[in-house]
Amino acid sequence: MAVFSALRKLPRKLSRRDRRLRRQEVPAGDINAWTRDTANHVFTSEPLLRQAMAHRSWCAEHGGRPSNERLEFLGDAILQWIITDLIFEAHPSLNEGALTDLRKSLVNAETLANIAVEIKLGQWLQLGAGEDAAGGRFKGSILADALEALIGALYLDGGADKVRAFVTHLMGDRIIDQAERLDEFDARSHLIRICVREFTRPPVLEISSSGAPHQPTFTARVVINGEEMGAEIGRTKKAAAQAASTIALSKLQSRGIDIGRA
Repeated sequence: MAVFSALRKLPRKLSRRDRRLRRQEVPAGDINAWTRDTANHVFTSEPLLRQAMAHRSWCAEHGGRPSNERLEFLGDAILQWIITDLIFEAHPSLNEGALTDLRKSLVNAETLANIAVEIKLGQWLQLGAGEDAAGGRFKGSILADALEALIGALYLDGGADKVRAFVTHLMGDRIIDQAERLDEFDARSHLIRICVREFTRPPVLEISSSGAPHQPTFTARVVINGEEMGAEIGRTKKAAAQAASTIALSKLQSRGIDIGRA
C-alpha cells in the first residue's frame, strides 16, 4: 500500500443590486495564475482544479457534473496526515492529548475558512445561482470544504511534496501560535471544574447571535454567582464560549483563585 512520503465580520444581507454587483466582481481570469501564486503550482489538469471549486449547487444546475465532495474527502485525510506529521516533529515534548488538541485547533472548519478567506479562494467557487445570491461565496462551511478539496486536487496533480509545502506555508505560523495557547483550547471545561470546586456550581453560559443568517456572529457571556466574568465574540458558538471562558479564568486568577488545578 502506497504511503504518503510526508506528509471578519461578514457583509450584511445583500440587496438585489449588491448581489448583482458582487457576482460581477467574481473574476473570469486565470485560475492557474492564482494557484501558481498561492500554491506554487500550475495544474496540469485544469478540469481537476475546476472540480475542486465546484459546489454541489452548481453541479445540480450543470447536468450533474461532479462536485468537489470526493476531493474534499481526500483533502481532509491528507491535511490530517500532514498536520499530524508537522506537529509531531515540531513539538517532541507534547503528549498525545496535547498533540490531539493542537491538531483540532488547526484542522477545523473555522480555521480552514479563515485561511480560505486569506488566500481569496472564494472568488473561484462555482456556485448555483441561489447559493451565490444567498452569500455562499462567504459561508465558512463552503470555504472550508473547498480548501480541503483544493488540497486533495493538489495532491493528485502535484504529488505529496507539493501539497506538503502548500500546507506548511498555510499552517506554519499557526502551528507555533496555537501551541503557545494550548491551555485555552478547553477553557470551558476547565472553568466548569474550577467553579464546581470553588462555588459548588458551574458557571452560566449565555449565547446570543447577530449578523447575516448565512454567517452569524455569536456573543458568549459567562456568569459566575450572578456576576458577568467574561464576554467575547466568535464566528462559532464554541469559539465564543472558549474565549469568554478564558477571560473568566483570568479574572478568577486575579482574585486569588488557583486555576492551575481542578
